Order: sequence, then structure tokens, then C-alpha cells
Amino acid sequence: MTEGRAKTANLRRDPRAALEVTASDGRSWATAEGPVTLVGPSTDPDGPEVDALVDYYRRAAGEHPDWAEYRSVMVSDRRVLMRMTVEHVYGQRLG
Repeated sequence: MTEGRAKTANLRRDPRAALEVTASDGRSWATAEGPVTLVGPSTDPDGPEVDALVDYYRRAAGEHPDWAEYRSVMVSDRRVLMRMTVEHVYGQRLG
């Protein structure tokens, strides 16, 4: 996420979120709900907030070809990491 956007401001005001995943045919879906914690933004490319973004990237995509560049972009873009604790899941499977 990026600091300064409506989504980020709304989560800072009310730290609850829902994430919906829908099947490609649109007939099955699941929603996860829970409280969130926002980490960042940072002014320091080597700060703990950027470390959290690096950890997220590594878990999702592996190694980045240029970590110094990645860290610099995370600071200049004012990136924020959202961590959600899932408390409730519901959905429907049709077909």
C-alpha cells in the first residue's frame, strides 16, 4: 500500500479489513476478515519498516535482483505493509 491514499487513511482510522477471493468463473468465493496492523512508511531504507517489506517480498517472490534499489523505492514511494490477522472466513462454492 502507499501512504497518503484513501485506503491507507481509512485503515489507520478503522483498522479492520476484508479480503475476498473469487474463482475465475465467479461462482465460488471466500472472504477473510480481521484486524490489521500497518507498518511504515519509513524514511530510512535500512529501517525496520523497510525490513518488513523485504521480508514480505522474499516470502512472496524470492530474491530481488537489487535490494538497495528496492529499499530506496519503498522509501520514495512511501510504501506501507498491511498485516491482517484472520478472525473469520466465510464463502460459497457453487457448481
